[in-house]
Amino acid sequence: MSHDAATELSPLQRKLHKLGLRSSEDLVLHLPIRYEDETRLTPIARLLPGMWAQVEGVVTRCEIGYRPRRQLLAAIADDSGELALRFLNFYPSQQKQLAVGRRIRARGEARGGFFGMEMVHPRTTVADGGPPLPDSLTPVYPTTDGLPQAALRKAIAAALAQADLRDTLPASLRERYGLMEFGAAVRLLHAPPPDASADALRDRAHPAWLRIKFDELLAQQLSLAQARAARLDKRAPPLPAADGPRSLTARLLAALPFRLTAAQRRVGAEIGADLARSHPMQRLLQGDVGSGKTVVAALAAAQAIDNGYQAALMAPTEILAEQHFRKLVDWLEPLGVEVAWLTGSLSPKARREAAARVESGAAQLAVGTQALIQQNVAFARLGLAIVDEQHRFGVGQRLALRGKGGHDDVFPHQLMMTATPIPRTLAMTFFADLDVSVIDELPPGRTPVVTKLLSDTRRDEVVARIHDAVRGGRQAYWVCPLVEESETLELQTAVDTYEALCRSLPGVRVGLAHGRLPTAEKAAVMQAFTAGEIDLLVATTVIEVGVDVPNASLMVIEHAERFGLAQLHQLRGRVGRGAAESVCVLLYQAPLSQVAKARLRTMHQTTDGFEIARRDLELRGPGEFLGVRQSGLALMRFADLDADIEIAERAHEAAAELQAREPAVVAAHLARWMRGREDFLKT
Repeated sequence: MSHDAATELSPLQRKLHKLGLRSSEDLVLHLPIRYEDETRLTPIARLLPGMWAQVEGVVTRCEIGYRPRRQLLAAIADDSGELALRFLNFYPSQQKQLAVGRRIRARGEARGGFFGMEMVHPRTTVADGGPPLPDSLTPVYPTTDGLPQAALRKAIAAALAQADLRDTLPASLRERYGLMEFGAAVRLLHAPPPDASADALRDRAHPAWLRIKFDELLAQQLSLAQARAARLDKRAPPLPAADGPRSLTARLLAALPFRLTAAQRRVGAEIGADLARSHPMQRLLQGDVGSGKTVVAALAAAQAIDNGYQAALMAPTEILAEQHFRKLVDWLEPLGVEVAWLTGSLSPKARREAAARVESGAAQLAVGTQALIQQNVAFARLGLAIVDEQHRFGVGQRLALRGKGGHDDVFPHQLMMTATPIPRTLAMTFFADLDVSVIDELPPGRTPVVTKLLSDTRRDEVVARIHDAVRGGRQAYWVCPLVEESETLELQTAVDTYEALCRSLPGVRVGLAHGRLPTAEKAAVMQAFTAGEIDLLVATTVIEVGVDVPNASLMVIEHAERFGLAQLHQLRGRVGRGAAESVCVLLYQAPLSQVAKARLRTMHQTTDGFEIARRDLELRGPGEFLGVRQSGLALMRFADLDADIEIAERAHEAAAELQAREPAVVAAHLARWMRGREDFLKT
């Protein structure tokens, strides 16, 4: 919009624009959050304390009182009784409106007062010659400062009169799913008749709401299908699996010190088939903590390298990137593959040298953090981009890595990995443009972790337990609490905990790792722990992902109530990596909130990542799983992904059918619902 156009907006338009309401179509879909019933009057004698009601009567008194503070005191009476009205803040105009002898309507919450029933700060209107009682429930809309409900209602009523409310869906489809007609649904939601079920409207279970939710979920599905179709139109280098024992893939499989699980083999075959195609793979690899995703990524990289292309693996933190780097170097360097390491903590000289090896093609695999996508890093022939814990990156960062290999309209294949299992509802609604592979079994030799919940009043018992574990030749973690408000405070807590444990456990070798440690120091501490030179590692959540020490069989998470479910599950996954029985102790501080209780109960009851993800979705909503995939798009305005799974399934079915047979319907439906929001799907 030009500067001149912006200055021509009226104050009302500016407020509406702040809510994203720029056209009559936007206003029509700005639906109420609740309703007030102003269609009926309640006799004053029937009022009960706590009841919201509307009464009508004649003003019998109106005066300013001064005890205990200045206030306007009035009373109205109808045939059944009298009601006191009290205003603590008031204007002269209100006093005038409440002149004795005038008939007025008052709406508010009744409560028992000093002299019988009263309403404090009720909404009042003059009934003499005023508007008749409305014949529909009064909608209450989401609004912004300075935009009163009355102005919004007026703007929406005007929009309903001029917007195109024609149905985007064919009658046959509406009949099959028992859907209300679109125009009738929005009109009813903006002005429900008094006999409409207030409960169904409030719970969004009314047929009008069901139609709106179906439309929203259908638009979501259709736009994802379009994103998928657009990807299939793009070209990528076909990277077929090489035959014969001399291929890098075959040599890697032969050299691995373990056998792949059936799930790893299945997922590897799915990825291998995608790489052989001439359009870009966009696959999401889900695997619970410790399920062996890195080796699957290594096999995919080997397939790209066999075809003369490079692969890149980007992880969100240096610790996680380094964990992948170490494993990949161990597996691939003996087979003649050069692996480059690129992170922000490298010296400028080391970074320049690594970037030069990548640009010349000498390094066939590059591993690192966001340093991989900086402007001065160029690839000779990038064929495969692997992004780990993809939801921790911004949309732009993921596109930037893919862009490193894009030239002449040929794009690299993309593999995204996550240890946060995505519940089925989300996979179907928000990740439908991706192909999803799941590693659903843990490698052999893993032992289930026993989870214990203990109040922090039993801290001494936990310290004694660590002492016993170390005497038995095992190692342990002690995770310090999250301090959201301050990194400095979090660091101080970690240092204090470290010093206290050193005092309580003489003879035990205690190490400390936190985010503020210089990278080389942090790496040295981690290396010492991995090598068994440290018995107890005190750490902040820097160990959340990527640390693999089979001899560590005990984890203590302090103030466990401060962590989210996904994070607790990730942390717990650091133990149970060897054959010894492993225990995770969740130390909590009472009293617990309801959500914290539900989280800790879930951790105690199950180690299944998918079940934990499902409950996390119930407790917190979908934002965490999607990360920044939405890039500024509100998730679902009307549908609730957990409660509306059946509607989502129907929308999923309808989307496939419309996509195949009704391109005009698809275009009309997306025009109404997406309105320029499709960009977030392009990742």
